[in-house]
This record gives sequence, structure tokens and C-alpha cells, in this order.
Amino acid sequence: MNNTIRELLDRKSVRVFEAREIEDNLKELIIQCAIEGPTAGNQMLYSIINITDEKIKEVLARTCDNQNFIKEAPFVLVFVADTKRWYESYLHAGIEARKPGAGDILLAIQDTMIAAQNAVTAAWSLGIGSCYIGDILENREEVMKILNLDEYVIPISMLVFGYPTEHQLERKKPKRFNRDYIVFENKYRNLRKDEHISMFMERNEDKEFNYYDYMVKFYKRKYASDFSLEMSRSSKDYLKFFLKE
Repeated sequence: MNNTIRELLDRKSVRVFEAREIEDNLKELIIQCAIEGPTAGNQMLYSIINITDEKIKEVLARTCDNQNFIKEAPFVLVFVADTKRWYESYLHAGIEARKPGAGDILLAIQDTMIAAQNAVTAAWSLGIGSCYIGDILENREEVMKILNLDEYVIPISMLVFGYPTEHQLERKKPKRFNRDYIVFENKYRNLRKDEHISMFMERNEDKEFNYYDYMVKFYKRKYASDFSLEMSRSSKDYLKFFLKE
């Protein structure tokens, strides 16, 4: 097994970092690896915001559900789906261009996450941990203001980076669902009830695991939580500009 495959298999989210800075040349290398990722038509429908202002980091930590490790991370990047750059280029060329629509933003989101994942993989290969912060989608009004975002630019994910503590390195990576429930041949299919139960039972190594109790607790903690509802509200507001006729 080569190093790339091993790193992809071993990589896990890191939320506790050593109290030391990441070297500037490594930061730049991570960003460059993000930029070199696959992109639709070489359009690069994303922008990367390097958060170096400690006050902005504090605001983002608060607006992302008060996750304090965000402001403590030595390196923070916000990846935004950017349909404004090409739209403005068309206008500058004298083209009466249509405004960005639903297809444009979905394609931009693909580009954005590919770039982000390249950054994550590059960082891990350098001994640097990271964690995706999807909560950057929350609190649209405040986030747009502090990051100076346009209506055709959506913050898709924030990444925090740092050197993992020894405990984080030793912590076991959470087990994924068995591929039989994830990978289908030629066509998608709905899982049966018994498969849903087995899917969770096989992933959890606790013999006392109860599927029904787990689902109720997870639903309340995540899916029906205040932050999840806020994310849906903000996301709907972000998307409204792309759904106009």
C-alpha cells in the first residue's frame, strides 16, 4: 500500500491542536495543493479566504455554535463557492450575461469541496490535522458581513488546521458504514428497514447498542437541533439568489 492510500485511509478529524504555529511555507503548500485540484472546465468556481485576523476567528467560532477550537487553530481557511468571478468577467467582456443560476452554484460547490479535500489530504501528509466546519453556513447575515461576501458567493466549508496532540493521534478513527450499504452497481436503491438497522449495528462495536434509542438521540442532537434548523434557514437565504427566474 503506497503512502497516498494509507494517508487517505488513516486521516481523521482533529479538534485539539498543539500550541505551535504552522510554518508559512507549509500553509502556502496546502493552499497550492487546494488550487491544483480538479475543477469544472478549469473555471475554479471557488475562492479561499485565509483567516489571519484573530477577531474574525473569534466571531466565526461564536457563529459556528461556539466551537472554541476554531479560534485556537493556528490556520483557518474558508472555502466559498464563487459564481461571481466568472459572471463579472463576462460583464467586463461586454457580454449581456445571465445571472448565475441553480446549476452554476451546484457546480461551484463541487469545485469548492474538491479544493477543500485536496487541502485536507495535503495537510495530513505533512503531519497537520484538520477539521471541516460545515456550520459556516449558519448565521448568514453576520458571516456575509464579516467576510464581505457577495450574494453570488456562498461559504460552503471552513477548515481549521493544526498539529495534532498525541492524544488526537492515538484516538481511534470512527468506523464508517460497511460499503455494502453505500456502494451500488449501476442504479441507486433504497435500503430495507432491516438493512438500516444492520448498517448501524455493524458500525457500532458496543454490544449494548440500541438502534432505536440511538436514532432518537441523534435526531434530537443533530437533525432537529437549533443549529441544524438555523443552517437550513441560512442556506435557503443563500440559495434564493440562484433560484430567481
